Amino acid sequence: MDAPAPTSPALRDLFAKTVVWDNHSCMPLRHDDDSFLPQLARHRATGADLVILNVSFDGMAHGTALNMLASFRSFIERHPDEYVVAETVHEIEQAKADGRLAVAFDLEGGEAVEDHIGLVEAFYVLGVRWMLIAYNKNNKLGGGCQDDDSGLTEYGREVVREMERVGMVVDCSHTGYRTARDVMEFAQSPVNFSHSNALAVTDHPRNIPDDLIRACAASGGVVNVNGIGLFLGDPESSTDAFMRHLDYMVDVAGPEHVGLGLDYVFDSAELDEYLRSRPDFFPADKGYSGKVGLVEPERIPVIAEEMLRRGYDDDTVLNILGLNNMRVARQVWK
Repeated sequence: MDAPAPTSPALRDLFAKTVVWDNHSCMPLRHDDDSFLPQLARHRATGADLVILNVSFDGMAHGTALNMLASFRSFIERHPDEYVVAETVHEIEQAKADGRLAVAFDLEGGEAVEDHIGLVEAFYVLGVRWMLIAYNKNNKLGGGCQDDDSGLTEYGREVVREMERVGMVVDCSHTGYRTARDVMEFAQSPVNFSHSNALAVTDHPRNIPDDLIRACAASGGVVNVNGIGLFLGDPESSTDAFMRHLDYMVDVAGPEHVGLGLDYVFDSAELDEYLRSRPDFFPADKGYSGKVGLVEPERIPVIAEEMLRRGYDDDTVLNILGLNNMRVARQVWK
């Protein structure tokens, strides 16, 4: 792990001018255990203004998402001086002004809405602001990136249209390339990659090819760079490895279409258990074994300092830290 760098006056000034946005983070998915939730303070301490927490992924027990939403919302509402569930852009801005951390939620895969399309709106009302089409494996909506992807289904099209209607961002991380291309052609609102890296930099099916990076940018969306070592091509998840992907995304997508989605997992024991117990989603031949390197929230100022050191201008740093994702939220959230 890279040692934290001191926050310079220049960086403090930049953090004050933007909304520092971590687009994907993973607390334990155990609704009866909130022992890790005080660690959200780590995001506050590092200067982040908003973090989006995962509430379920495909393959989990039915009802996980609703239970986790109840658990997370209850904790946040019991700590109103520190956190707020942000359901609008204005609430994010107000939380920053108040010195509180704004929190929203995501769904990793469309299995959660397979039973009824009305669940899209129900999850949106509860604070889910983006959802993946699929999570590594195929589902009723479309193909996963580690499966025999046959493309976006008719039901998938209905879900995309419903997501756009209610204000939920359509997301294609973990999604098969064919399905993602179908989504880009079909969607009318910006489409994001919430936590994805560049296939050209590290060859792994979770990473995305240049044509999808460009299609995301053309839609008005944002590719948020992931901090997991396997996808960075570096088991230690060094800042240099992270920056190789970030630099590449800026070159291909443009600086207005890149953000941060660190994918930090707070409970490493739970992550190890997922890798052991779900080889269908995390096959060993795809590298899901051994130690998992992670870019932790404390690295956000380090990444920002590194952008400045590499010659990124202030506006570009402000955009990547959060204004690009804020732009999408302004356009899509209702």
